[in-house]
Amino acid sequence: MKIECYECRKARKGLESVCSNCGSPFRIYPDFKYHETLEENFPYVHAQISLGECTTPLVRREGIAFKLDYFQPTFSYKDRGSKAMVSFLAERKKDVGATLSEDSSGNAGASITAYGSIAGFKVNVFVPFTATGPKLDLIKAYGATVKTIKGSREDVRNAAMNDRSFYVGHSVFPEFRDGIRTLSYELFNQYDSKLPENIYIPTSAGTLLIGMYEGFRHLFESGEISKIPTLIACQPDLMSPIKSALSGLEYVPSGRKSLADALVTEKSPLLGPLLKILRELGSTITVSEKEIIAARTRLAQSGIFTEFSSAVAYAASLKHNAKGEKLVLLTGNGLKNKFQ
Repeated sequence: MKIECYECRKARKGLESVCSNCGSPFRIYPDFKYHETLEENFPYVHAQISLGECTTPLVRREGIAFKLDYFQPTFSYKDRGSKAMVSFLAERKKDVGATLSEDSSGNAGASITAYGSIAGFKVNVFVPFTATGPKLDLIKAYGATVKTIKGSREDVRNAAMNDRSFYVGHSVFPEFRDGIRTLSYELFNQYDSKLPENIYIPTSAGTLLIGMYEGFRHLFESGEISKIPTLIACQPDLMSPIKSALSGLEYVPSGRKSLADALVTEKSPLLGPLLKILRELGSTITVSEKEIIAARTRLAQSGIFTEFSSAVAYAASLKHNAKGEKLVLLTGNGLKNKFQ
């Protein structure tokens, strides 16, 4: 495995989250052929910590495929990243210490707390003072010490980074993002090597999309697939910094909150690599609140109950005139939101 800075290509020296030279995130690069045994694709983990993960369902409705990735132990796709990262850190407790810190009022906070707890870590989760609801309840239930911070989302992140514990922010810590590669491998196996042409991805900081890209790139460079699917970053109209960046425009926040409460990142530390991927083989689509509600309702009435942030991807797929098969990633359980 290689691990180097996305921007200056400087190698990582230890367990730092970002490059000490330029402040950019690190990229983990598998420099070996893809292995059918998934664990062998993560040679930096020697003892897998598990909560009972499974191959998540792939179902079809009205000509569109859905990957129900909320069929995970803590009910979101984030468990893929938490498993890889916490397994990696558990083998390095002498360097890491007894406590991890994370900034999240949602799925990542719950997932990292659950995996961290069974690995013997204490977990401090920093949340905005406005945080409420089932996701926060889940974070507390898994045993986190919740620390409420006033100010912006960036203020919450800075508080977590400045905590005396070991910071494992899921947007920047490279092993978390690298764990998402398992989703690409799983789809490759479920589709019997013939992947769909278009994949619709709920996108906030870009962790999911970049992690999937790295998995598909690994399969491509291993000769397992002949083409990487088109990756479509899906965001609500009320929170669409990626669309602005791709258009070369300055992002101006709407000042309104979207129902898609998991898609809240305005200033992603991963924006550079994310834009590079989208310009090469992707695009972005935004949807209105009305479209999000309609998409979630339509899914629920077809027997699929997902959170609003996941419904963003389905709503985007409905308005996208694309050639080839469409696959929508559904990333969080609908019980984590109040139904509208």
